[in-house]
Amino acid sequence: MAFFSSLKNHSPSRRRLLKAGLFGAAGLAFYSGEIARHWVEVVERDISLARLPRVFDGLRIVQLSDFHLDGWTEPYFLREVVERVNRMQPDVVVLTGDFATDGFGTKNYQHGAARQCAQVLSGLHCNERYAVLGNHDIGVGRYNVVRPLKDNGIPVLRNACVPLQRGSGKIWLSGVDDPLLGHPNLDQAIPYSIRNLPDEPVVLLCHAPDYADTLLKHESGASVGLMLSGHTHGGQVRLPFLGAVELPEMGKKYAEGLFQLGALQLYVNRGIGTIGLPFRLNCPPEITILTLRAA
Repeated sequence: MAFFSSLKNHSPSRRRLLKAGLFGAAGLAFYSGEIARHWVEVVERDISLARLPRVFDGLRIVQLSDFHLDGWTEPYFLREVVERVNRMQPDVVVLTGDFATDGFGTKNYQHGAARQCAQVLSGLHCNERYAVLGNHDIGVGRYNVVRPLKDNGIPVLRNACVPLQRGSGKIWLSGVDDPLLGHPNLDQAIPYSIRNLPDEPVVLLCHAPDYADTLLKHESGASVGLMLSGHTHGGQVRLPFLGAVELPEMGKKYAEGLFQLGALQLYVNRGIGTIGLPFRLNCPPEITILTLRAA
């Protein structure tokens, strides 16, 4: 009321301008918080991988990331995302971290959010589902995120790898612990036994995309054809001509989309949820469909 009362002290044109600015800001907040935040974009990319066995040509991987359930992300919204993914009938689903939000509510609330997130994600109708942890998951409590995921049929790759097999063909899916708050170990995630095999490429899951620079310097890096990350939310709010308002540590260099880093391809998913404020602008939530192609 004080604001509107103060308008009386200004000229009619000044009052109209101030009112227009106020209502414009309110409209932008409503659009960013209620419309843009729920307007999911499906991004489809073909990824050519050297040494990919022909039997894997056309393999469809769906990537989801940064759920932040109940830290502004409503359970009904995540259920809608899961239903959309199921209609896509992917061969593999990968989940690249931040299932709950550290610092949002009490620890009990965060643990409950992690359990609910895992329960909703258990509705994914795909036999091959794998996850890695993000920095918020470690802040919430590693055990409190990993346990419900495993209980709901979603293995967590913490410095570990699993083979994906089709007949006699094989590729490796590896995952490292979160680089920001965890303890990533490439020697465990990509052991010598699976490096540079003639027809067995490696796909690496890693929450923080800027870890790609560390990977490229490591002797295992030459074995990885594709790295999948999240963490950045794409910036969440991107202003025209200026880009992202803010990007997190370990996500400042590679913010969103596909990057070609020598022989390594890095894809950064914008995520489903938000942190800080429940706003997105010029940066919609994302479901990524990656179709592997033999190079």
